[in-house]
Amino acid sequence: MKGVNRMKPLWAPWRMEYILSNEKEDACVLCPGEDRGKDEDRLILYVGGSTLIIMNKFPYTNGHLLVAPVRHVGGLEDLEDQEMLALARMVRSSIGILREHMNPDGFNVGLNLGHVAGAGLEEHLHYHVVPRWNGDTNFMAVLGDIRVIPQHIRETYKDLRPYFDRLG
Repeated sequence: MKGVNRMKPLWAPWRMEYILSNEKEDACVLCPGEDRGKDEDRLILYVGGSTLIIMNKFPYTNGHLLVAPVRHVGGLEDLEDQEMLALARMVRSSIGILREHMNPDGFNVGLNLGHVAGAGLEEHLHYHVVPRWNGDTNFMAVLGDIRVIPQHIRETYKDLRPYFDRLG
């Protein structure tokens, strides 16, 4: 019918797991543990001697990564000097991999330290590495408080994993 506004669906099938889940995680979602067999399910791309890289399960954009120390610490002041350097190197490596694979126009990189600063997981320090593209903010985010993520998170994981395998 001409002139009738038809609502179109916005599919985000990975959200259903979160919506239906009654499970509360007892363990820290960033602590990698010893079992590397669960890395793909947990979206862990890399675990090294003192750092890890995991995909954000609720990303702002495709390729939104979290870079964290392996050791469970909550603040920069809790890091050893070599851990701080290793984190900076992994942030740099993550940017390089995302630039190579996804060709973003820029990045947001940062920390949220403390609840009032937006930290959803205060107990385990982590950097956000968020690739950005010209025009990636549109009316959906402004008016509807919705972000459009154009690729399923599992596909993004499969695309990025070989790049991070080269780090180890």
